[in-house]
Amino acid sequence: MVVHTPTEGIVHLTQTTSDKQDQQASPNATSAVALRVLATTDVHGHILPFDYFTNTPDRPYGLARLATLIARARAEVDDGACVLFDNGDFLQGTPISDLTPQPGQGWQGPHPVLLAMNQLGYDAASLGNHEFNFGLDWLQKTLPEAGFPVVCANAVLHRGPRPDADETLYRPWHMLSRDLRDTDGEIRTVRIGVLGLVPPQIMTWDHAHLAGRLTCRDMVEAARAWVPVIRAAGADLVIALAHTGIGEGPDRPMMENAAQALARVPGIDALIGGHSHRIYPDPSKAPDEPGHHDRLNGMPFIKPGFRGSHLGVLDLTLAQGADGKWTVTSHQGEVRAAAGIPPEPAFCRVLESAHAHTLTLTEREIGRTSAPLHSYLALVRSDPATQLVNAAQRTGLTKALLGTDYEGLPVLSATAPFKTGGRGGPAYYTDMPAGALRLRNITDLYPFPNTLCGVLVSGADLRDWLERAAICFRQITPGTTDQMLLDTTVPGHDFDVIDGLSYAIDLSQPARYDLAGTLVAPKAHRIRDLCHEGKPVSGSAQFVVATNSYRAYGGGPFRNLAETGLIHTFLRPVRDVLADFIATKTRIMPEARPVWRFADMPDTRVLFDTGPGLRAHPGELATLRAEDLGDTKHGFARLGLWLGPQQSQQRDHAVSCESPI
Repeated sequence: MVVHTPTEGIVHLTQTTSDKQDQQASPNATSAVALRVLATTDVHGHILPFDYFTNTPDRPYGLARLATLIARARAEVDDGACVLFDNGDFLQGTPISDLTPQPGQGWQGPHPVLLAMNQLGYDAASLGNHEFNFGLDWLQKTLPEAGFPVVCANAVLHRGPRPDADETLYRPWHMLSRDLRDTDGEIRTVRIGVLGLVPPQIMTWDHAHLAGRLTCRDMVEAARAWVPVIRAAGADLVIALAHTGIGEGPDRPMMENAAQALARVPGIDALIGGHSHRIYPDPSKAPDEPGHHDRLNGMPFIKPGFRGSHLGVLDLTLAQGADGKWTVTSHQGEVRAAAGIPPEPAFCRVLESAHAHTLTLTEREIGRTSAPLHSYLALVRSDPATQLVNAAQRTGLTKALLGTDYEGLPVLSATAPFKTGGRGGPAYYTDMPAGALRLRNITDLYPFPNTLCGVLVSGADLRDWLERAAICFRQITPGTTDQMLLDTTVPGHDFDVIDGLSYAIDLSQPARYDLAGTLVAPKAHRIRDLCHEGKPVSGSAQFVVATNSYRAYGGGPFRNLAETGLIHTFLRPVRDVLADFIATKTRIMPEARPVWRFADMPDTRVLFDTGPGLRAHPGELATLRAEDLGDTKHGFARLGLWLGPQQSQQRDHAVSCESPI
């Protein structure tokens, strides 16, 4: 239980003498001080520049590279004139964060990510949505290892009559103190209130962990209530660590991406954003484009990428008026890229043991595959790697339903490809050769700690599910060439494929839903020829679908089908179910078994960007009849795909539902 008092968490980082207090009591109205705010966000366990999924060193991101940038940024300003914050999603994302510190893995040290953050001397951090992936008990056991305060104002154990009377999971805010030298050479003490906010969608995404134990308030509602409390406690400056991005459309309650609305909350002086894995200000934007400037609705604002790709640097100039109040009079914000920056040696040495332990874990052989597995083509054809995950889920749920009332129903399985380029760049794909399948390959195929669920659905539910999955494609005009296939605002992990069915996706239709799951084109229907075992699926037919907990409870643009249809839950993560499935096989024999296809569009060619690593698989390019059009300026391989009768072979065999895996 967290008990709050108005002066909770005040920390003086330097000694304040009585002389300094006297100087504060008689402020010079024309004096000004400078404060540098450094920020990271969405690190997702990328602490070393090493890719544990592929055993590739020297990756151009990670906290080890940012450690060098942090040291340089601190050295550029006076001692004490700098604060360092993290904006959430730091505890989950790679084997060193997800496997090594979990019970039963043999690691005896502190959580490697917290060890790394303690080494860097963070002043405060906020929670992200992925901090909740391993459950509340795990989180509350792990976070005390942090040598810095963790703040979150809207994750609530017990609601009060108003947000500032809530009993929150962690302290809603924290007060720091800095002694800063003003333009006259005098020392001024500035007190900095730090507020934390997390998307309320955690109650959907981690419903299985949080239901009945936690509630979540709207971020803007919480900020409006807590900022006056922080001011009343003596804060001269309020900085919001808001794990949220910039959403579209008007402000509305319980927004996931609420940065625009938060930037209008009175009393907040600067805002740190995140969650959407974008950078802001974006140096690639023209001066007249949104996102070029270091402010949002006039408020100083930065958003420093993800996985340790950038360090946010926000320089604030504050002036103290005759009334003793400090005001931000100017600011300058930027993001500094980690690429090309050498890792900090002392930082890496601290993590040597955790790194070695993680390598030992991830090299354990689970099984073997007779052919390569990759995700380069997972958004344009039925994909063997995606089907492997679906086969494991389907097998696990089928066994679990034996002897239950649901044993006789058809069992399907839904999952999405998780690594499909996008904001992760042209190397962000699964790509494993034939041969040994190791634990690191399993975590590559399924990188999230979601658990397996079984949901009872109708045929109408299935059609709706697939319509929502198909929003990742743009509408294509038949008979034209060189239209971009993918809607780049939709992440590839929203493209669920449901094994056990066969269907076509008609791209001449607009998307029926938007990224928020809102019905935007009621007359549009992209899903055609939906069949089960060669027969059309009726709206009233009943099925059981194996899927992950995130999707079952409505994660992404999908409906919360678990609310009325949940019939089985697994305690173990999907990737453990996948590892068990692979271990039971003598050898995995991947095959691109047709499940879905694009509906034929004669004389229509689309452009599809994928990883250049696909060129190591020329036979698959030939089978797809794709034209290699070279590389884009961002390093992706661009393919030309004809949406015509060349897909007839897939269409002829798409009714097959047997798994060769």
